[in-house]
Amino acid sequence: MNRAAMLKMTLSMAIFGSIGFFTGKTGIPAIELVFVRCIFATLFLGSLWLITGQHKKETWKKRELLQTLLCGVFLVLNWVFLFKAFEVTSITIAITIYNLAPIIVLLLGTLFLKERMTWTSLIAILVCFLGSVLIVGINTTQSLSAFLGSGFLWALLAAFCYAMTMLLGKGVNHLSAYAMTFVQTTVGIVILLPFLQLNVFQGLTMENWLYIIGTGLIHTGFVYYLFFDSLRKLTAVVISALVFVDPVVAILLDTWILDFRPTPMQVLGILMVFGGIIYTLIKSNKREPIESTEV
Repeated sequence: MNRAAMLKMTLSMAIFGSIGFFTGKTGIPAIELVFVRCIFATLFLGSLWLITGQHKKETWKKRELLQTLLCGVFLVLNWVFLFKAFEVTSITIAITIYNLAPIIVLLLGTLFLKERMTWTSLIAILVCFLGSVLIVGINTTQSLSAFLGSGFLWALLAAFCYAMTMLLGKGVNHLSAYAMTFVQTTVGIVILLPFLQLNVFQGLTMENWLYIIGTGLIHTGFVYYLFFDSLRKLTAVVISALVFVDPVVAILLDTWILDFRPTPMQVLGILMVFGGIIYTLIKSNKREPIESTEV
């Protein structure tokens, strides 16, 4: 096993695990923060794409390009919904629900790609569903409008969009990871530009700007470099295991620094969700290394 690649992947996931903490310190809404992230990713990875000479080796196919463009739409929506979830709920709840993406991939694959679902996979899905119910809490007095505006729903939408990104990314075999991400984040800039409110950047403190730049430069540029540089040197099983460094770091920061205290039922729900996800990943990752955009 390539130890350097494992170290880079672990470091990238650990850094990304702190993005929820950074998001709360930026002082700007989700759309503007995602726009900043798209700018940094496009410039940083676009430069690497050119410097490494990979742009000269790309094989452009119309179907794959269209697929990558659509993938970019879901990637950007994924980021926007995740950051919206961070705005209105705890990082722990948002990250736990967000990581349901592999379960959603399994469900979508069964419904639309006619992939077989085993009884054990169905049980894993039910465990994750029950865990989600425990996390959000059963409150019969909560109004529908309150639930629709909750972080739980935003995180679930983020998970769905991430699942769509993974499914669409599976069919892109000729473009490099740098080319895919460059196209996707460029799509993000175009999509978000009409919705951008520049006035939200007024009156920000130096601390806000440091966290904004950190989110763009560190959580996007640097993390993407580490992730893509190690991606193809590791097996799918190892990648699936290291991906869980992200939620572990996020939850630890949420409980240690931001003082989030889950109820016993929420703790049980979190354990059920991650238990079901880990089982699903172990059962499904028996092929070659993953070729998708994780962060």
